[in-house]
Amino acid sequence: MEFTVECQKRPADSKPNALRREGLLPAVIYGHNVPESVALVVDAKTTETLLRKAPRNAPIQVNIPELSWSGKAMIQEVQKHPWKGSIYHVSFFAVEA
Repeated sequence: MEFTVECQKRPADSKPNALRREGLLPAVIYGHNVPESVALVVDAKTTETLLRKAPRNAPIQVNIPELSWSGKAMIQEVQKHPWKGSIYHVSFFAVEA
């Protein structure tokens, strides 16, 4: 089963709590032929569904139209609120095909 996530580049002046109120989650992707990480924004509901349905080490298709980058990535880390269980941040690590 193929899992896909559409991401957008995160605006530099955006605040994480404001993004969460809009139904978006802050995210980051590492290791995609760029010397540094890229801050992203993903849809919160899509991400929650992905985390529920995708196997733990399954590669996920990540599309970033603004950077014209598309490729496979693994979920490296998910940060959650300590007692609410809501997702705060997601980290992806790009892998080669």
